[in-house]
Amino acid sequence: MSNGPTADVSVRIAWADDAEAIAALQVAAWSEQYAGVLPAGSVPDDAAPVAEAWRASLARSSDARNRVLVALERNRVVGFAVTTPATDPDCDPVADGELAELVVIRAEQGKGHGSRLLQAVAETLEADRFTRAVTWAIAGDDVRRAFLVGAGWAADSAHRELDVDGGGTSTIKQVRLHTALV
Repeated sequence: MSNGPTADVSVRIAWADDAEAIAALQVAAWSEQYAGVLPAGSVPDDAAPVAEAWRASLARSSDARNRVLVALERNRVVGFAVTTPATDPDCDPVADGELAELVVIRAEQGKGHGSRLLQAVAETLEADRFTRAVTWAIAGDDVRRAFLVGAGWAADSAHRELDVDGGGTSTIKQVRLHTALV
C-alpha cells in the first residue's frame, strides 16, 4: 500500500510521434542555453523544420547505437537525451559513448527528470557495450556542469571552441566531461 500519491514519471526510447515535442523542447532550450552566447536570430525559433528533422532521424537511424530517450510526466514529453558512439578523435567509438544532448524543459527542472534521463543514458550506453561516456558542456554553464559532476562525471581536460557561423565571430567554448560506465 502506498503512503501517498506518486508521480507518473518515466523514461523511454523516443518514437517518431515524439518529434514535435522534442523539437519544441530543443528550440526552447537553445534559446535559453545560447542567450548571450550567440547573436540574436542565429538560433531557430520555428520548431516545425526541427521537428521534421527529428521525425526523419527517429524513423531511421544511421547507427543502431544512436538513441533518443524521452522523459515523461504522465504522457507529456518534458525532456530528452541523445546517445551515440563518441566521435572525438581521441575517443574509441567502440568503448566510448557520448551523451550528445540532455534537455529538460525549464518548468520541469528540479523534479528528477534530468536524473532519471541521465540514469537511463548510462544504462543505454552500458547495454550498447560502451565502457565510458563523454559529453560536452558550454564552459560557462556552471549549472549543467554541477549537475553532471554531482552525478559522477568529471572534466577530462579536453576542451574545444566551436565556430558556429564559420567566420569566427560566433564561437562557443566547451569542456568535455566523462564518466566510467562499468
